[in-house]
Amino acid sequence: MKRISTDPRLGEVAPTSAVTPATMSRPPLAGIVGQAMPAIPAIPRPARGVLRSLPFDGDAADLVAALKEKRADAGAAFYDRYARDIHGIVFRLMGPDPDLADTVHDVFVRALESLGQLRDPQVLRSWMFGIAVRTVHIRFQKRRRGKWLRFLAPEEVPEAVSQVSSRLEADTELRAALGDAYAILGAMDPEERIAFVLQRVEGMSLEDGAQAMGLSMATFRRRLARGEEKFFTRAKNRPALDAWTKDATGGIKS
Repeated sequence: MKRISTDPRLGEVAPTSAVTPATMSRPPLAGIVGQAMPAIPAIPRPARGVLRSLPFDGDAADLVAALKEKRADAGAAFYDRYARDIHGIVFRLMGPDPDLADTVHDVFVRALESLGQLRDPQVLRSWMFGIAVRTVHIRFQKRRRGKWLRFLAPEEVPEAVSQVSSRLEADTELRAALGDAYAILGAMDPEERIAFVLQRVEGMSLEDGAQAMGLSMATFRRRLARGEEKFFTRAKNRPALDAWTKDATGGIKS
């Protein structure tokens, strides 16, 4: 299985530091996923006798410049700075998916390969989010063509959910809610699912959601409206979701 730490373009991988996602007022549904999100995989320390790079203290523009110059400390700093945010959005889009780690890996690889297309280094974080959304979308499209978008049978979802976080072991209500949520999402059209998660779980505005998906505002609103209708209609038959959806069934929010 591919791993970020073994990609030579990311340089020497140092132990991760805490990365705090941008403060965002997320809607009620985000609570299900937020409480269940697993920690990012531990990043191995360098072998004994190997000198570690000094911490990278520059801003986004400095980091982009260092990556383009292929500085030894840039790859580790890039992953260290954005791994938690990217892992978070990919998990919220995909749920307890067996390809979660590989998808996060692909996001960083795509970002490195596309770095020359980034016009404003100061928007590196939001640019990375856009790459994450499109990477997940591509994976969903491939599954759809192969007719295996629903990677787990509905009855298997709760068991998989219980494996993603130790916090779910004793919280049967949260485990059931998360399992039901991703069982519904897993049966939805990929674009409608992503649009729904970006606004209803991630808390993005319509403008940011449309930009992340590479869609016009009108197209994004249509995808979101269909996704909301399908999710909330099916959620009515899922008692475990009552507490999370009863205040979240209003119309599209800007």
